[in-house]
Amino acid sequence: MTDFDIGYLTPVIDDDGAPFWEYAAQGQLRVQACGSCGELRFPPRPCCPHCRSFDGEWRRMSGRGRIWSYVRPHPPLLPFYAEQAPYNAVVVELADAPHIRLVGNVVAAPDAALNSVDPARLRIGAAVRVAFTEQGGGVTVPRWLLER
Repeated sequence: MTDFDIGYLTPVIDDDGAPFWEYAAQGQLRVQACGSCGELRFPPRPCCPHCRSFDGEWRRMSGRGRIWSYVRPHPPLLPFYAEQAPYNAVVVELADAPHIRLVGNVVAAPDAALNSVDPARLRIGAAVRVAFTEQGGGVTVPRWLLER
């Protein structure tokens, strides 16, 4: 049985990105930063694209952001996702690091279904905050809640 058969697609976790997922499991949103020049970078990678240093650290973010873009996926969809349509997929620009954008879903509560927020409520620039949910396979993922 594959992820396609059982539900949510899960991320492929590599050595560079593993700390991101470990912090997410602890309910923390952290982004990789260069240990030399301090530049934040995402996706995680071994070398800083600004100064070429291999020193790195993980900085905690506030978990707040704004919807930078969003879509409502349309069929054909994988069966698990088709059952939850219509739902959203968003790109969130982090408030602490506007050049860093994360992909996810806006939901009504951390463990809510993907279709728990009416797509008509989404707007470019809408304020969101991160929430975390364990979605299977031992992976905790960030999701987004609309700020009131």
